[in-house]
Amino acid sequence: MHKFSLSASPLYVRVIIGVIFGAALGVLFGTENYGFGLLNNATLGQSGQLVIRLLKALATPLVFFAILEAMVNTDLSFKHGRRLLTLCSMNLAVAIVIGLTLMNVLRPGRAWEGKLTDMTTQLHAGATAIAAKPIPENLSLDPLKTIIGTIPESLLEPFVKNNVIAIILLALLTGAAIRRFKQQSADQDQSGLHLLEKLIGICYHLLIQMLLWVVKAIPFAVFGVVAQVVGKAGLNVFALVAVFLATMLTGLLLHALVYYPCMAKWGGKMPVKRYFGEGADAIITAISTNSSLATMPITLRCLTENMGVSSRSARLSVCIGTNLNNDGIILYEAMAALFLAQAIGFDLTLAQQLIIVAAAIMVGVGISGIPEAGLIALPLVLSTAGLPEALVVTAVPLITTIDWMIARCRSGVNVMNDMLIAILLDRLERNDH
Repeated sequence: MHKFSLSASPLYVRVIIGVIFGAALGVLFGTENYGFGLLNNATLGQSGQLVIRLLKALATPLVFFAILEAMVNTDLSFKHGRRLLTLCSMNLAVAIVIGLTLMNVLRPGRAWEGKLTDMTTQLHAGATAIAAKPIPENLSLDPLKTIIGTIPESLLEPFVKNNVIAIILLALLTGAAIRRFKQQSADQDQSGLHLLEKLIGICYHLLIQMLLWVVKAIPFAVFGVVAQVVGKAGLNVFALVAVFLATMLTGLLLHALVYYPCMAKWGGKMPVKRYFGEGADAIITAISTNSSLATMPITLRCLTENMGVSSRSARLSVCIGTNLNNDGIILYEAMAALFLAQAIGFDLTLAQQLIIVAAAIMVGVGISGIPEAGLIALPLVLSTAGLPEALVVTAVPLITTIDWMIARCRSGVNVMNDMLIAILLDRLERNDH
C-alpha cells in the first residue's frame, strides 16, 4: 500500500488544494484577523505575492543563459536553419492571427473591466490608482524610438530593469561572438573556451534548479492570494477566472486541433489519424509532465519509429528547434497580456498589439522547455506591455489558480508543433531527392 505524499503529488494537485483551502479561509474569515490577532488574509496575500516577484527576478537571467547555452552548443547549416526558421515563423504567424482575431473580435477582457480595477485598488490600498484608458509609455509607433528604447546604456542595466528584449539581444550578440571566436581559434588551445561553454551550461541548469524550487512554493502563494482575494471580493472571483480560462483554451485548441492536423495532411502528406495516433504518446506525456523538454525522447521516438520521419529532421526540430517551436507559450502570453489590457481599458492599436506579440515571442524563445515556463514568463510580458505593477501582482496569482490546466495545453501544443515541423522538414528533405 502506497502512502499519499503531498510533496510528491503533481503541482496542479497542490495548486488545486491551495485554491480550495485559500477559498475556504477567505469565506470563513473575510478581512478579519485570526491567529491571535497577528494574522489575516491580507498578510497571507502579501506573502504569496513575494513568490511571483521572485519568479520574475529569476526569469530574466534564465532567458539570457537559455539562449546563450543553445547558441554555443548548436551546429546548424544555413539551408537547414533557413527552413527551420521559415516553418517556425509560418506556424507562429498563424498562431498570432488566431490570437489577435479572438481578442479583437470577441474582446473577452471586457468581462473583467471595472471589476479587476476595483479588486486591484482594494488589494493595494494606498497604491496609485489605475487610470481609465491610458496608453502605455513604452508602446510607440515610432520604430526608431522603439529600437533606441531596447538598447541599454550598460551591460548590467537590462538585468536591473528586467528589459527582456535587451537581454535577448545581448544573449544573441554574446553567443555569436563566442561562435566566431571558436571558429577563428580552431588551431589554438581551446581549453579556456570549453571552460566558458561549460560555465554557461552550469549557470543555465543552476537557474533552472532555483526556478524549480520557487515553483514548488507556488501552491502556498496561491493559497495566500486566493484567501486574500476571496476574503475581499467573495467567491465570484472564480467566475471572472472562468472567462480567462475559456479564452485561452479556445485559442490554443483552435491552433492545435485545426491548423496543425491540416498542415500535417496538406504540407507533410501525413494523414490526420496517423498524426494524432502515432504521436499520442508524446502529446499525452507533454500534457502529463507539463514539459516539452521532458517529453523530448518520446517525441523523437514517435517521429522516427512510429511516423517514419528521418532522424535528422526529427533532431533538427525537437532538439535544435525546441526554443523556436513554442506556439503554445507565445500564443498564451500575447493573449493574456491583451486580455488584461482590455480588462483595465487600455485601447491598443494593432501596431501596439504587435509590439506585445514581439515581446511574447522573444520571451517564449528564451524560456522554453521547462515546467511552468509560461507562468514564469508572464510577469515579464505584462511588464513589457506597460501594464501597472499593481495589476501584474494581482492578476498573475489569480491566473495561477487555473494555470495548471492551461499550462498542460501549452505543453501539448508545443510538442505538436515539434512534430509538425519535423514532418514538414522531412517532406522537404524527401523532395530534394
